[in-house]
Amino acid sequence: MRIITINLPHRYLDAIQCLIELGYYPSRSEAIRIALREFLGSEIEMFSKLEKGYFEKIKRSQLKSMIEL
Repeated sequence: MRIITINLPHRYLDAIQCLIELGYYPSRSEAIRIALREFLGSEIEMFSKLEKGYFEKIKRSQLKSMIEL
């Protein structure tokens, strides 16, 4: 594993600490790893359901909308 540094709002840290104290997670690192794993899993699942090329169409549409502003 690699070590990274992130900045989180105090309320996130307070919530994580509360979950640790309640015994849901053994550490902040483990809580963040689990949250990130679940987030990435849902993102990957969403993209795998998209038809090939659909994501590119979405990106082009968003870029076009931004240019028009």
